[in-house]
Amino acid sequence: MGRSQETFNKKEVRNKKEKKRKEKEQKRLERKDNDKKTSLDDMIAYVDENGMISSTPPDPTKKEEIKLEDIQIGVPKFDPANAPDPIRKGTVTFFNESKGFGFIRDLETKESVFVHVNQLLEEIKEGNLVNFEIEKGPKGLSAVQVKRAK
Repeated sequence: MGRSQETFNKKEVRNKKEKKRKEKEQKRLERKDNDKKTSLDDMIAYVDENGMISSTPPDPTKKEEIKLEDIQIGVPKFDPANAPDPIRKGTVTFFNESKGFGFIRDLETKESVFVHVNQLLEEIKEGNLVNFEIEKGPKGLSAVQVKRAK
């Protein structure tokens, strides 16, 4: 009688693979048994009157009637009567004369606006109250037509 051609190592590898396959099959069966049956009602989400997502349906008593004519589609037309004053007032917070630029703090919006020496109508210094207009520059808002306020 001859000896088996399988070595101990080959048997060990085969047994490990078989054990791993059985564990995988058992996990698959457990997942299948524990799988919850979700209904369509569990998957539905509602949006309330504030635009927030919730799991409860909206209250029908809070429903508002909206006229079709009240819905605006597109950009509203420009109304010059409601346009803000293009001339702003602000304080020079920083100005470097050697480099030729600085910043103005807008008194209304409290935003800092860049100003270049080419846009000055009069000389300015830090702390001066100035009138200016805002224009969109290559790197953001910049002040133009800058002159000291009287």
